[in-house]
Amino acid sequence: MPEPLEPFEPLESYGEEGRAIASTGAGGAADLGTQEAETLEKTPGGPEGTGPDKKPRSLWSDAWHDLRRNPIFIISALVILFLVIISIWPQLIASGDPLDCDLSKAQEGSQPGHPFGFNGQGCDVYTRTVYGARTSVTVGVLATLGVAVLGGILGGLAGFFGGTWDGILSRLTDVFFAIPVVLGGLVLLSVVTSTTVWPVIGFMVLLGWPQLSRIARGSVITAKQNDYVQAARALGASNSRMMLRHITPNAVAPVIVVATIALGTYISLEATLSYLGVGLKPPTVSWGIDISSASPYIRNAPHMLLWPAGALAITVLAFIMLGDAVRDALDPKLR
Repeated sequence: MPEPLEPFEPLESYGEEGRAIASTGAGGAADLGTQEAETLEKTPGGPEGTGPDKKPRSLWSDAWHDLRRNPIFIISALVILFLVIISIWPQLIASGDPLDCDLSKAQEGSQPGHPFGFNGQGCDVYTRTVYGARTSVTVGVLATLGVAVLGGILGGLAGFFGGTWDGILSRLTDVFFAIPVVLGGLVLLSVVTSTTVWPVIGFMVLLGWPQLSRIARGSVITAKQNDYVQAARALGASNSRMMLRHITPNAVAPVIVVATIALGTYISLEATLSYLGVGLKPPTVSWGIDISSASPYIRNAPHMLLWPAGALAITVLAFIMLGDAVRDALDPKLR
């Protein structure tokens, strides 16, 4: 009779030198160290962030990881941070009063303590340029928030429920898209006598929400077709729960991108309306008002126009660059 065969260990066996013989899964074997074999057993191989002790990164963590390494985002964020600080505390870098004017110094150039010179009314251009950031940033931020909230809610509801509500909203947005922004501002704001920023902000929200609603609508329609939303619906989740827990977190990224880019546009729109005389009105300190008052003297005193116009251009460019960086980080197709 043939002798009985010794038991075969297909997975691994350890030799005299403490080495491990591991099956390769293709009829062969690989000679591994004991420590390496234990490492393979405890931690499955794979890319960083996919092991059992590390959670996979979300879209937002991936976006922040990319933004921190984007020089455009860093530069624009620093510029915006500086603008926000001087908007809240302009006295940190400007000790004068923007409404304190001396007609005897009208249109004079740079002097000690007045690096930007004086405007046509004898007011310090430097002080007015610093204080003008408060008005422009306030108008841009509040208008963007209003547009994002109103357009996001209306567009999100239309994309989620569809049907008659979607049809009504689509036709309504078509009507608002047909109104030219500047012409609408000339018509609507020409009858306003208030010197506050609220009429201008209300006008921007009124004509700006259709664009955000279209973006939100398309993003919600795309998100609600995903499998996890259908699974939540099959498990009996309510409409409000699906909107708040499953759809909104995955559909809000395009709205944030468009709103960030639009913020710079609203700042330039405020300056345009103020330049035309229908936006903010004196004694409000605004870059648009200063540009409008300085334009007739551009040949004799160009410093009156260049400083507020330069501050406006830098601010708008910073917000547009920030929006572009956020768009690149949040768009998976660009990875």
